[in-house]
Amino acid sequence: MAVAIKLPKMSDTMEEGVIVSWQVKVGDEIKSGDILAEVETDKATMDLDNYEKGTVLHLNANEGDTIPVDSVIAIVGKKGEDFADLLTAPPAKEEAKAEEASAPVATPQQTAPSVTTPTVAPTPAPSSNGRTLASPLAKKMASDKGFDIGQIPGTGEGGRIVKRDVENYTPAPAFAGTSGVESFSTTPVSQMRKTIARRLSESKFTAPHFYLTMEVRMDKAIQARKEMNEYSETKISMNDVIVKAAAVALQRHPKVNSSWLGDTIRTNDHIHVGVAMAVDEGLLVPVVRFANTKPLSQISAEVKAYSAKAKDKKLQPADWEGNTFTISNLGMFGIEEFTAIINPPDACIMAVGAAKETVVVENGEMKVGSVMKVTLSCDHRVVDGVVGSQFLQTFKELLENPVKLLV
Repeated sequence: MAVAIKLPKMSDTMEEGVIVSWQVKVGDEIKSGDILAEVETDKATMDLDNYEKGTVLHLNANEGDTIPVDSVIAIVGKKGEDFADLLTAPPAKEEAKAEEASAPVATPQQTAPSVTTPTVAPTPAPSSNGRTLASPLAKKMASDKGFDIGQIPGTGEGGRIVKRDVENYTPAPAFAGTSGVESFSTTPVSQMRKTIARRLSESKFTAPHFYLTMEVRMDKAIQARKEMNEYSETKISMNDVIVKAAAVALQRHPKVNSSWLGDTIRTNDHIHVGVAMAVDEGLLVPVVRFANTKPLSQISAEVKAYSAKAKDKKLQPADWEGNTFTISNLGMFGIEEFTAIINPPDACIMAVGAAKETVVVENGEMKVGSVMKVTLSCDHRVVDGVVGSQFLQTFKELLENPVKLLV
């Protein structure tokens, strides 16, 4: 009996996905464990596993299509089996797909766009729903080389951009422009960016934010990190020290480690610190779980592993779910002070600036010292000013006396 395969919810916030590439075609024999497709969710590009056995009778979406969760994307069954009643798409779309499924596969020579036409810029690759069709490897290569993927002619099936297209592509010389001539470009909104926009808008406009800023002397923390790295197999960063200090401070101030649930406030006994990381399409927040119980070397190793996975779009839902507090650090970019929007369901997020040398007054004398500013964004429904201030005082005390992190 034919079975309809629906697009599953591949992350806790996923509402729709994009079919990046099909790994099967109509007529293929598949079994449980095979990969059906690569799907772009709101957090990452992930493999879609198959759990059925049979023949691929129909693919109900093109590469590049945006599909709502729980929509039928493929039909699997016995050859020749009738599956019309399993489809939910409009008839016109189905007829077009039936024609496509029965048509012979075009060769690259038939589908490749002409590169000899006398145009100034290369012919952009075909797109569906405003998305350029390209393999994940081609996208990564283009990003690494600084190429605009939409300007690379594709020679793959259906004009899809593949590895060789990026390797053979030479960008057109930059046009200097003419005075008085206006120009612009547009970029389709990715699933990740849509989710970031929705979730942070909800957070900003539903959670009453207030902000607490404090200066922290970093001289002892900098020296302690230097000495620890003489013994640690994994190089410890200052951000790792900050994660550990925040986790220990949360243990002493559990009200900051809480969430607003409408009729109740959830105070978490466990401490899972989310570490904001920038990727090409937005922001991901993988979670260091039970951070208060882990040594700095383990925190460092986990954060480095998450960073590598984030760059390769290999983070999985288990990596970014469950945060109870979040840290956003822009110090490495020279940002001295900023405020961050609370990352739901957390009650607080801490924005960390750069540590810089400045003149400080100590015992009535001026001297050079390293100072870092941190700003705690608080959901006033959960955390009051005094509670947030007490947390920051403890955080400051731990960083200014880092030996306390070891006891």
